Amino acid sequence: MVTGVGDERRARLRDARLYLVCGASGDGRGDLRAFLDAALRGGVDVIQLREKDPAFGDDALLEAARAFRAAADAHGALFVLNDRPDLAAAAQADGVHVGQDDMPVAEARALVGEDVLLGRSTHTPEQVEDAAVADVDYFAVGPVHATPTKPGRPAVGVDLIRHAASAPRPLPWFAIGGIDTTNVGAIVDAGATRIVVVRALTSSDDPEATARALRGALPQEARVG
Repeated sequence: MVTGVGDERRARLRDARLYLVCGASGDGRGDLRAFLDAALRGGVDVIQLREKDPAFGDDALLEAARAFRAAADAHGALFVLNDRPDLAAAAQADGVHVGQDDMPVAEARALVGEDVLLGRSTHTPEQVEDAAVADVDYFAVGPVHATPTKPGRPAVGVDLIRHAASAPRPLPWFAIGGIDTTNVGAIVDAGATRIVVVRALTSSDDPEATARALRGALPQEARVG
């Protein structure tokens, strides 16, 4: 039974299958809102604002967050802010995501409270197991393939996906890292039912059609664990 904001967000997260991460400019797309709308029409369930430019100040980040929030509201999607639990409230984000080298989970949770979704990156079997019992709402597993969005982070291949899928998990989890329409089938075969994409959509000539193709390649029902 959904009883509050946090419960409602977690219910939507359990149903989510396609998750888009991009920067404040749509990673060069030009018209950010038009790009987000196209991706969301194609079936994206979650949009994350991840801006890694150190010159990008808080005011500019919050300005971009307004476009993400408006797009998410227009399409019934969730909006997640990367690595800034301190700005979650100001950005009106549904959730925040922290990596292994970012703020500790306990500290992030203390900042955002219980109603805000909290996600965690994992890169090893040990980190997968830790995330499954930590105070987070979902975790990402990867990078499956090497990707320029994570320089210096070695690819883990599909073995870590198989590990995550090898036992029931109490939380939703997403495969991430270099996933596109040419390899999503192998990711699904390894046991993933949810994926995170970046360049598959930001580099697409038709993000709506690409999102629809990615969504169509995923199982009809996503496992909770």
